[in-house]
Amino acid sequence: MLSHKSLNAVMRCALETANTWGEPKKMLRFAEELVLLLLRDDDGKFVHVPNWLLDRILAGAVLMDLAMEYRLDTDPERLVLLDDTPTGDSLLDPTLARVAAEPQGENDARYWVEQEAQHGAGIREEVLRRLVEKGILERQDDRFLWVFKSRRYPIVDGKVEREVKLRIMGVLFSDEIPDPRDVVIICLADACGLFRELLPKRELDQASVRIEQVRKLDLIGQAMSQTIYDMGMWLAASRIEGRMF
Repeated sequence: MLSHKSLNAVMRCALETANTWGEPKKMLRFAEELVLLLLRDDDGKFVHVPNWLLDRILAGAVLMDLAMEYRLDTDPERLVLLDDTPTGDSLLDPTLARVAAEPQGENDARYWVEQEAQHGAGIREEVLRRLVEKGILERQDDRFLWVFKSRRYPIVDGKVEREVKLRIMGVLFSDEIPDPRDVVIICLADACGLFRELLPKRELDQASVRIEQVRKLDLIGQAMSQTIYDMGMWLAASRIEGRMF
């Protein structure tokens, strides 16, 4: 398996050539790929992730996409606006506008994850709308008994959903150099405990070292994924101890 140092060197080279990956408008955003990973194949319902954590994961996904679009940069102390020019993407631009409207250099990634998590439900609905519009998902409304209503999102174009999962599994169970975008997805998926749902315990144990290795790679947004991960651990502990919720 490649060393942490070797992977970092390759990742830096990959980030320098990020604009050659393809046409951004055809690429699924981080939040869209996470939603596809969160959907169960059998019934199209979400894998259980607490809403408070899912909102923060999706907020972090949007912020990371803005970082990859060279609109934002992060370090452990602050999140910095690099360019307030709209991306033309309805999923990213509302967040970009909110960041641009506040004084710069005063807030860190954790602050902005918290701020944007307040818009988590809206981000989730926009992601699902886009996936339906792209023909990847189909929306069905199910009624249970009287007033209870649950929305399901069965996979229509299973190729997209499977491609995301296979790509991520390929990173976890090989020595291949991960694409920078796959590193972000793995960081976010790990932050919300998604791999515990996707992998049997034996496979999860096998992949745990690789997941940790990938999480530590140097890339745009690392501070954000660490913020989400740490926040999730703190909130989970607080909930167990009865201090919150």
